[in-house]
Amino acid sequence: MIEQIKNLIPRPGRPAPIVPERSVAGRTLMLLIAIMTFLSAVTLGGVVLVQKSAIAWSADVGREVTIQIRPVEGEVMESNLRTAVALAEATPGVGSARALTLAESQALLEPWLGAGLDLTAIEIPRLVVVHLDDPLDADIAKLTNDLTAVKGASLDTHAVWRQQLNAMSGAIVLSGLLVLALIIVATMLAIVFATRGAMASNREIVDVLHYIGASNKFIAGEFQGRFLSIGLQGGVIGGIAAILFFTLVGTAASGVLPGETSQQVGILFGRFALGISGLVGIAAVVLVIAALTATTSRVTVRRFLAQTS
Repeated sequence: MIEQIKNLIPRPGRPAPIVPERSVAGRTLMLLIAIMTFLSAVTLGGVVLVQKSAIAWSADVGREVTIQIRPVEGEVMESNLRTAVALAEATPGVGSARALTLAESQALLEPWLGAGLDLTAIEIPRLVVVHLDDPLDADIAKLTNDLTAVKGASLDTHAVWRQQLNAMSGAIVLSGLLVLALIIVATMLAIVFATRGAMASNREIVDVLHYIGASNKFIAGEFQGRFLSIGLQGGVIGGIAAILFFTLVGTAASGVLPGETSQQVGILFGRFALGISGLVGIAAVVLVIAALTATTSRVTVRRFLAQTS
C-alpha cells in the first residue's frame, strides 16, 4: 500500500496514474474487449454482406421477367417462342429478349429430375428471358395483354419471390442486430464487474485521495481515462482480427471450397468483400465499444463511490 501511495506523488517528467496501467485484471479486460469487439465486428460484417447481397439479388431479379410458354396441342412451340420474343422486344422499357434453347430448358429441370434423363420424348414448357432497361419504365401491363395472343403463354415478374427474398434478408439483418446488441450488453456487464473489482483492489488509494480532498468526479475521470485506453486497445485488436477473418474466409471460399459450395456461399455473402461501408462499420464498432467502456466505468465508479461515501 505504501508503494501504491508513493506512486501518487508526481515525479519529474512523468505524471503518475492513479489506476495501475499494467495489471492482470487490466490485461484480462483488454482480452475480453478484444474478443467482444471481434464478435461484434464479425456479426456486423455478416449483416452488411447479407444486406449487400440481398440488394444485388433484388436489383437483378427486378430487371428480369420471364415468359413461360406451355405446350398446347395444335400449336408450334418454336413459332410461339418467336412471337413472344417479338412482342417482348416491342414493349417499351425492354432491353432484350431471348428464348432458352431446348437444352437450356432441360438443364433447368436437372436439379429436380436428376441428370442424364432423356426428355426428348416429352414436351416441356419453354422460357423466354426478358431483360428490362428500367423496371420502372417497362410497360409490363402492355406485355401481359399482348401475350394473350400466344396460346399457353404467361408472364412471371418474380414479384412474390422478391418479397420472400426481402423478408428473408430482413430477418437475417434483424437477427444479426439483436446478436450485436446482446454482445454489447454482455460487454457492458463485464466492464461493470471489472470496474468494481478495480475499485475494490484500489480502495486504499481512493480513501487517501478522499482524505486529501479529491472529488468523486476527479477519481471517476481517472478510472474513465484508464478504461478508455483499455477499450481502445482491445477494440483495435478485435477490429483488426475481424478484418483478417473476413480476408481469410474470402480467400478460403474462393480457393479451398469445392466449386458448387463456393458458388453457393458466394451467392449468400458475395465475395466476402466488406467494402468501404463494412470497414467504416468495423471502425465504428471499435469506437463505440471504447466509448461504452469509458462511460460504463465512469458511471460504475460514481455509483460505487456514492454508495460507500
